[in-house]
Amino acid sequence: MIEEDSQANIAVFLPLIMALWMSYLLGLALVDHSFYPRPIFPPRYYLLHGLDALVGLGLVLWPQARAWLGRAYVPLLIAMMSVVPVFIAQMTTMQLPPGPASSPESVLLRTMPPLFMALVLTAWQYGWPAVIIYTVGVALCSLGPQLLFARPAAAGLPPSLAVVAIETISFLVVGYFISALIRQLRRQRQALAQANARLTDYAATLEDLTISRERNRMARELHDTLAHTLSALSIQLEAVGAYWEVDPAAAQRMLDTAIGATRSGLQETRRALKSLRASPLDNLGVSRALRQIADEAAARAGLRLELDLPDHLPALPAALEQCLYRVAQEATANVAHHADAQTLALRLSADNGAITLQIRDDGRGFIPERAAAAGHFGLAGMRERAQLLGGALTIISQPGRGTTVQLDIRDATDEGADLR
Repeated sequence: MIEEDSQANIAVFLPLIMALWMSYLLGLALVDHSFYPRPIFPPRYYLLHGLDALVGLGLVLWPQARAWLGRAYVPLLIAMMSVVPVFIAQMTTMQLPPGPASSPESVLLRTMPPLFMALVLTAWQYGWPAVIIYTVGVALCSLGPQLLFARPAAAGLPPSLAVVAIETISFLVVGYFISALIRQLRRQRQALAQANARLTDYAATLEDLTISRERNRMARELHDTLAHTLSALSIQLEAVGAYWEVDPAAAQRMLDTAIGATRSGLQETRRALKSLRASPLDNLGVSRALRQIADEAAARAGLRLELDLPDHLPALPAALEQCLYRVAQEATANVAHHADAQTLALRLSADNGAITLQIRDDGRGFIPERAAAAGHFGLAGMRERAQLLGGALTIISQPGRGTTVQLDIRDATDEGADLR
């Protein structure tokens, strides 16, 4: 039974196998016609063998062949690479006069490369039991024509038996080694998949734990700031109401105290909320923070960096600075990890209250629609951040032509001003 990973890989390697098969047949024909006064194999051998190879190539290149033939697809190709060439070679050489051209050693030497390719394909796809069946089948095809159609005067049967025995032993040894190697590789892949699954579960658990801890920390911060402030404010306002008619001066002092506590509590609440922002924004400002992101990504991937950042920006809302920082962080990380680019360009411009951030590379590119359909969270996250601020994120990319990610925010200096 063909495993799922092999089914995916076989579609990639079959065209290469067919190309090697046809290249070998062409090279063999050139050697026969260039180095021998009389070609060892007659033209009809190359004609029949070439037709066999062309049919195999057609089955590989025909998109519906795999679905039409089902499980018989790969076995049919293996038979066309091994059984058919051996049978053609045996039937062709039996019609030649006795000599080096028709000797079993000559036939084996010239049919061995396609047989080994078919053997590798058999061991890779089906394992050791199939290697035994394949080896026995090739041996029968090698001896069958001679047993059925040998000339009475021919004395080549004992050498044929010896050659087929050597061929059978060689195929069994090589086939067992290949099947054992493939089996070990599949075990390692399965172990790696299990380890990746455990690592994913661990990462998810760690992420949930981190989120839980952060929520608890924020709950404590808000409890120690906002909750305490509101509780004290409530008590003080009740006291103000009680003293308002009896002792207006005392009520006024209590009201002033309540206002001061409110301002202090507001500052503490802002401090707690500010801790959620990316610290480079606080330490460096948005322009220098973007420069730091680009420098780190370029150094990490060995990229040539092109920066166009303004020296001075208008005062921007905190939410907008956070959006610019996170979009640039995600886009530059994608360039460093996936683009295989030579150049990373980052440009930020502010014009008439509009902000434009552009990250461009000259890498391999991709098809944005397919990436969106595949559920890439990084791209979705950048779009969501842009939409939350009423902006637009545009991704322009084609395979082999690089990628441009552009974030446009209109009325940027006014957007989210209440969040400052």
